Amino acid sequence: MTIEDFVMTPADEADVGVVTPHRYIVVEGPIGVGKTSLVRKLGRSFGCELVLEQDSENPFLERFYRDPQRVAFQTQLYFLFQRARQLADLRQADLFERVRVADYMLDKDRLFARLTLDEQELALYDQVYERLAIDAPAPDLVVYLQAPVDVLLERIARRGIAYEQEIEPRYLERLNEAYARFFLEFDAAPLLIVNAAEIDPIGNEGDYQGLLAEVTRPRKGRHYFNPLKSLL
Repeated sequence: MTIEDFVMTPADEADVGVVTPHRYIVVEGPIGVGKTSLVRKLGRSFGCELVLEQDSENPFLERFYRDPQRVAFQTQLYFLFQRARQLADLRQADLFERVRVADYMLDKDRLFARLTLDEQELALYDQVYERLAIDAPAPDLVVYLQAPVDVLLERIARRGIAYEQEIEPRYLERLNEAYARFFLEFDAAPLLIVNAAEIDPIGNEGDYQGLLAEVTRPRKGRHYFNPLKSLL
């Protein structure tokens, strides 16, 4: 399997082609917030390649949502190896040649590990992580989508993936808290924090164009996008 086959997914049919100063954009946030849908839409606007998580390939994920404690370690190691392989291939590619948009950053792997693994499992996970010595490319912009648990649950129900319906509200609460703590101190790249509860950039074109304008601006430091809910 080649780099292009495994890592980079061509965007759907491109729009006219929006210009962005960023060569590598990462969209992050909790389960159900709309990361991948936004990444696909950005891909159409930029006419670029996408770097997407392959959740459906993880053979432990469905069992994890039914019984988290039983297969948390296997689930997390699978994701770690998958993400390490993807990002190593991406590092070998020319990041300056074209724009790429991703629906995850490597840091989320440790975030989820600390959330789901017990003390002994986490110690072993950390040993594996360090031995992999992953040299992940640094994003030019991170877009962090925020939404409360009730919104996440509604969107998870709406997209209808059967095994995700097993997700407990308390798990999403802890996940939201973990993301908030992580991005509170994050300074490794320019950061755009988006109130994703009040807008629908996938279903509402006005919402999307407003967010797209924010994403395409040159950025340094930390910025917020907190628009009023669209009435259209």
